[in-house]
Amino acid sequence: MGQILVGTCSWTDRALVGSGWYPPGRRDAEGRLRHYAERFPVVEVDASYYALPSERNSRLWAERTPDGFVFDVKAFSLLTGHPTRSAVMPDGLPAEHRDPAVLDAVWARFAAGIEPLWEAGRLGSVLFQFPPWFRPGQRAETFLGECAERTEGWRLAVEFRHPSWWEPGQAEATGALLGRHGMAAVAVDMTQTLPSSVPPVTPVTSHQLSVVRFHGRSTAWGTGSKEDRFRYAYDEDELAEWLPRVRRLAERTEQVHVLFNNCCGDAAVRAAETMTRLLDDVPPTDDAPPTPARLPRARPAPGVPPTPGPRPTPARSSSSSSSRRAAG
Repeated sequence: MGQILVGTCSWTDRALVGSGWYPPGRRDAEGRLRHYAERFPVVEVDASYYALPSERNSRLWAERTPDGFVFDVKAFSLLTGHPTRSAVMPDGLPAEHRDPAVLDAVWARFAAGIEPLWEAGRLGSVLFQFPPWFRPGQRAETFLGECAERTEGWRLAVEFRHPSWWEPGQAEATGALLGRHGMAAVAVDMTQTLPSSVPPVTPVTSHQLSVVRFHGRSTAWGTGSKEDRFRYAYDEDELAEWLPRVRRLAERTEQVHVLFNNCCGDAAVRAAETMTRLLDDVPPTDDAPPTPARLPRARPAPGVPPTPGPRPTPARSSSSSSSRRAAG
C-alpha cells in the first residue's frame, strides 16, 4: 500500500487567510506555512502558475517545513500554452510561447526557481494543467513528449481540462500516452452537469504517483467568477464516495496526492481534514477541529520520502519549434 497524502491547492489563498483558520500569532508568511505543515503532508503551489517561482521562496519553504513534507508545483502558464501577462515575464521577455528563445529562457527560470525544493527532497511533483482547448492529437502528443524531455528527473502530473481525453474510445490511448512518458494522470472531482465536465476516472499511468484534485461541484465552473467556481463545501458522504477509488490507487502507486481546490474560505482545509479522518477510519467527533494527533501525516508507506532524481535540463532550443506549434 502506497502513501496517501492529503492537502489543499494553496495555503496562502486570501479567502483562507481571512477565514480565521490560521490562529493569532501564526498569520505571517512563516507562521502560516508552519501551521499548515503541522496538519497536512502536502500542498500545491498555485502561485507558480501566475508568476515564475523564485529560488528564495523555494528555499524558505523547504526550511519551514518538516522532513517528508512535499510541494506539488503548478507549471507556469506560458509552459502549458495559457495566456500570460507581460508584467510577469522575466527580463522583459515577451509573453510569446511561439518564440523558441522565450520558451527556453522561461523553462530555465522555472527550473531554477524550484531547484531548492528539488535539492531538499521537497518537490512532490510538477503539475501540468492544460487549457480546455488542448485536445487529443499529434500536436498535443508532441508537446507532452517535449515536456517530458525538459523535465527528466521530476515527477510529473497531468490534468486535462477537455473531457475528450477520458471519453470511451480515447481513454485507453490517453493512459498509454502518459504512461510512455511516466506522467501521472490527474483524476478530478467536479460537477458532471456541464458539457465541459471531465469524468471522474482514475487511471494509473505511473508507478510512482497518482493525483486526485477536488475542484468542488459548482455549476458555475465554466462561467462564474473565481469565487463562484470554487464556492463549494463537500459533505462527508461525497468524500466517502472516493475512499475506495483512492485506496485502489494507493495499491498501485507509491504515493497518492489528494488535493482540494475548492478554495473559498476554509472549505478546502475542512474537506482535507475530513478526508484524512475518513481514510484513517477515525469516527467524527463534536469537539474542535481535528488536531495534528488525529491527522496522521500519511498512510503506511513502502519506502522513504521522495528524493531528488537526475537533475533536469530544461533549456532545449532543439525542441522549441515543435513545442510552440503544439501550444498554439
